[in-house]
Amino acid sequence: MIKSKCAPYLARGEPAKKGALINSSDHAIVATFGTVYRGVVQYYLLAGDVFRLHRLQWVMQTSMLKTLAAKHRSSVSKVAAKHKARIDTPNGPRVCFEARIERKKRKPLVARFGGIPLQRQRAAELADREPVRVDHPQKELIARLMADTCEIYGSKGNVQVHHVRALADLAHARWQPSDWARVMLHRRRKTVVACDVCHDRIHSEQPATSLTP
Repeated sequence: MIKSKCAPYLARGEPAKKGALINSSDHAIVATFGTVYRGVVQYYLLAGDVFRLHRLQWVMQTSMLKTLAAKHRSSVSKVAAKHKARIDTPNGPRVCFEARIERKKRKPLVARFGGIPLQRQRAAELADREPVRVDHPQKELIARLMADTCEIYGSKGNVQVHHVRALADLAHARWQPSDWARVMLHRRRKTVVACDVCHDRIHSEQPATSLTP
């Protein structure tokens, strides 16, 4: 059972990054791994050998950290230090990993991986949850729009979305190197949220046949 659960997160026998998640937000990455792991653990908490899930925890945790490291072009140790947190559980404090989205005058959105004691709980109740889906990039785009911040220069208000058909289009021979193109290439996104001033400037710099409406 453990081997089959670990298989999707392994490559050549070692935990590997999940390429399909690299362009997602930190919150989405941690939430996706956390939801799947929590569902498996909750299902097997009634089993006497639930401790065997330590292998799955390590594999999924390492895969998640490698995915975050690849996203930020950083090291596993650095992203682990950034997201590590300690929470209280009925079995005492436990280390986990968290990603937060801060919100004005509201509680932050918290995604969490781990922090679940792998000890048998005879009275455990199954609470299956539908895993966070990441095949709808518009959800992340909505969050970026709600931030109301220009991703090119950081100004606030009046933001709009500029997009291209493919990142390869940014290397078109008729286009000059620009700040907005560098932002899109660095983030590996086909969209950039820009203030109205920057958006007008982007279109003025593009060739006559624009890739956006």
